Amino acid sequence: MIVTFEEDYLKELYEEGKCHDKHHRFQPQIARKYTRTIDLMKQLSNVMGLAQYGGLHYEALHGDKEGLSSVRVNDQYRIEFREILDGDKAIAEVVSITDLSNHYK
Repeated sequence: MIVTFEEDYLKELYEEGKCHDKHHRFQPQIARKYTRTIDLMKQLSNVMGLAQYGGLHYEALHGDKEGLSSVRVNDQYRIEFREILDGDKAIAEVVSITDLSNHYK
């Protein structure tokens, strides 16, 4: 998959392991698991490959987050992303990461 980031802090967190902006600070273990999950997503050919990793709990979101999907970083945090087809190729997908959210807030 090709992974893009809609927010600068998400890209910074992936590339540097931390965010310099005070509003988006995460514990080091969350940043490491976030990076590992993004690396895994980049290795897969499409989002259906995420289903084979049960611990990620890949799911399409509903309600006010309709059109987004998510995978879990841990029990508390999830990565929310938008699935975008790259042209007419069904297997090459662009995933746009929209948020790293605290699932229970």
